[in-house]
Amino acid sequence: MLPQMLTIGRLRALYAKSPKAVLDVVEAVLARIGTARDPAIFISIVPSDSLRREAGELLQRAPDPSALPLWGIPFAIKDNIDAAGLETTAACPAFAYRPESDATVVSRLKAAGALLAGKTNLDQFATGLNGTRSPYGAPRCVFNPAYISGGSSSGSAVAVASGLVSFALGTDTAGSGRVPAAFNNIVGLKPSTGLVSIKGIVPACRSLDCVSICAASAADALAVLRVAEGYDEADPFSQRGLQQPLPSRLRAGVLPPGAREFYGDGDYAALYAEAAERMHGLGAEIVEIDPRPFFDIGRLLYEGPWLAERLVSIGGFVETHPEDVNGTVRDLLEGARRHSAADAFAAMH
Repeated sequence: MLPQMLTIGRLRALYAKSPKAVLDVVEAVLARIGTARDPAIFISIVPSDSLRREAGELLQRAPDPSALPLWGIPFAIKDNIDAAGLETTAACPAFAYRPESDATVVSRLKAAGALLAGKTNLDQFATGLNGTRSPYGAPRCVFNPAYISGGSSSGSAVAVASGLVSFALGTDTAGSGRVPAAFNNIVGLKPSTGLVSIKGIVPACRSLDCVSICAASAADALAVLRVAEGYDEADPFSQRGLQQPLPSRLRAGVLPPGAREFYGDGDYAALYAEAAERMHGLGAEIVEIDPRPFFDIGRLLYEGPWLAERLVSIGGFVETHPEDVNGTVRDLLEGARRHSAADAFAAMH
């Protein structure tokens, strides 16, 4: 009987006892996806026979599970990330194309033994933080279907929180990976820009985009990052030497009391204060942070000249297929036209 959450540690322990258990895990993943109560999590699924075949081939080429860091670990990817054989839609059917090769990060994960199960839903063109801007439906929070999942990596977060896969890739430009992870009580890891290749990713803001990781724990997210990271000469934004050792002591950034805005939700305010106290009790150094720069940057991304970079990414498509673009997304992108090149440089500086 598999646990509800398919953590990497639990699966490694299972495979150490019986490598052939990967076949059972694949069957469990297929069954869970097939019977999931939320039909909006996935946009496309790897065919059952293909996933079974890949698990069997993994057993043959690497019979010792300890030989590969992600041996037999099932995962999903946001549907703005390429996987050979599956359409990339960015949650816009008219935009869809079928890539001939995997995105660099997907290729690295597969080489490490991970098994791709499918591609997840998102706010169209990764534009949004609520998870509702998709013609494929709106994934729901795992705690209450009346709540939004958060976005734009909505399906990725819900797939992990529902126990359908061990981890999932999203993207994160303005919170698209961390927001849905938080809303579904899992870990959302946003690497430093350039640490993980964005080759094979439909860009939102190419100069700021990051591939993010949704996982059940910080340990799982780190295990995936150690495989995913690394310089890629095919990605002009990739950087060398970004890997940093883990700090010897945990430091947690919190908002000062006067900057905590919960829009009248007293329960949320109390939980935030409680979480900060709990972190301190666990030995973390609590550091108060000024949130104003984050608010300023957020406005640049959704109200300012960085909209122009989003428009450049898919601008030709918006002009020729305006009726196929979500209305809110289209209005945001069209707003880029009011900004000048001088505005963009002023914002960058």
